Amino acid sequence: MTAASVEAVVFDLGNVLVRWDPYGPYEGRLPRADVDAFFRDVDFPAFNHLQDAGRPWAHARADVHARLPQHVPALDLYVEHFRAALPGPVPGSEELVRDLVARGVRVLGLTNWSAETFHHAEPAAPAVGLLEGVLVSGEVGIAKPDPRIYRLLAERFALDPARTVFLDDSAANVEAAAGEGFDAVLFTTAAAARAELAARGVRV
Repeated sequence: MTAASVEAVVFDLGNVLVRWDPYGPYEGRLPRADVDAFFRDVDFPAFNHLQDAGRPWAHARADVHARLPQHVPALDLYVEHFRAALPGPVPGSEELVRDLVARGVRVLGLTNWSAETFHHAEPAAPAVGLLEGVLVSGEVGIAKPDPRIYRLLAERFALDPARTVFLDDSAANVEAAAGEGFDAVLFTTAAAARAELAARGVRV
């Protein structure tokens, strides 16, 4: 790709624009061993993905209450103190977004995030508010790496996948985006993302 062919850059949010630490809500509130037991027993990555895909937290609580009632207090702490799971911006990412906007490149977001907690994203990382738009998985009921969400992204924002760079910290999400024709790049740091864009002729 060249600078002339790159029309848009799509950012994942968690650990790309905004840091996410699921242990944050428990600091000073629950011993680490208890948190680890909760995460292990519910299979937290899979459990959390259900909320990202649209399941309400109230339904998640009912599920935990039915199967693992001893962990309901831990779940409640996570939801009530979710803001503490977002310790701030990913270093350098806001500057990258600002530079892309200044260059006239369209900048968008695609995130796996519960619709009920997404409002915490922008206060934790102001770069989120600079994006032209964000497709939130929990709002549409489809989560990465489901191929349908990439198709919806392209449709909703009138994107040409071949002329869109997609940045995500999940290899599975990057692979799925590439499968739908996006120029998908694994995000590691903002500096590395700049280098990837420079290699495509977008020097910011």
